[in-house]
Amino acid sequence: MKAWQFTGIDEPLIRVEIPTPKAGKGEIVVTIKAAGLCHSDVSFMDGTITSLLKHIPTVLGHEIAGVVSEVGEGVDDFKVGQRVGVPATTEGPGTATNGGFADSVVVLAELCVHVPDEVPFEQAAPAMDAARTAYRAIVTIGQVQKGMNIGVIGSGGLGSLGVQIANELGAKVYVAEVNEKVWDEVKEMGAIGVSADIRDFESVGLDVIVDFAGFGTTTASAIDAIKPRGRVVQIGLAKEMATISAQKVTMKEITYVGASNGEKLEADEVLKLMASGNIKSKIIKITFDDIPDSLDQLKKGGLNGRFVAIYE
Repeated sequence: MKAWQFTGIDEPLIRVEIPTPKAGKGEIVVTIKAAGLCHSDVSFMDGTITSLLKHIPTVLGHEIAGVVSEVGEGVDDFKVGQRVGVPATTEGPGTATNGGFADSVVVLAELCVHVPDEVPFEQAAPAMDAARTAYRAIVTIGQVQKGMNIGVIGSGGLGSLGVQIANELGAKVYVAEVNEKVWDEVKEMGAIGVSADIRDFESVGLDVIVDFAGFGTTTASAIDAIKPRGRVVQIGLAKEMATISAQKVTMKEITYVGASNGEKLEADEVLKLMASGNIKSKIIKITFDDIPDSLDQLKKGGLNGRFVAIYE
């Protein structure tokens, strides 16, 4: 089968033919229908996080959705023909084993989730990383519930999904986004108000603020804007350090907590929410052959959307 192989830091991907994988005990083979491109793939290639890879050469690609084509011994949860997603993990494809920049992939069945028929493969693939992570920040860590007033800082790839998830849960969402060009898009996602600074919504009484930007100043603004005994969730990491008011944290009895990558359960739960059709990543469809050039564009930045390779 065809694959794009990573051979070393700062080396271009090489198109190769490798054996089609076979399912061993506890494994399934997934014929890939869509594979998302992630900044982590760029970081694997440029040396930033290359040490996380279990072996080189390897096939990258950790945002995977497709159809089960083979089931190994002892697998009861999946059958040939079922739609599946592979939540991104350092123990899974694209990091520990050959990943999704190929025709098919073998993976431990226990790592996989079922993809509802209502969720297109091109949405399911990036959901295995981005939407799952946004769900963790909003629901698992943020504890957002219906009727709450929620602040979201940053409406990029993760933040826009956070807005949609919070809106789908019935929360009232207010967004801080410095790029005024996307304000109309943010309102279309369900935001009640959009401004450059989350402090502009302090008067509504924000129960939870999720900082998807993490520029330090954004975190300080969240501490200022959150209501007494409110919760501030940190997920954005644009800057390592933030200077916040310890007095306000103390006097307002604020809960300040971090959120990182999501887990398998959260991938499953966000797919169920996405079945409504109201939660979508803004994707840029590409072909298998486009993957290397698209990774170069991703490295340069400035994209308004997520590259997803569609496999016919």
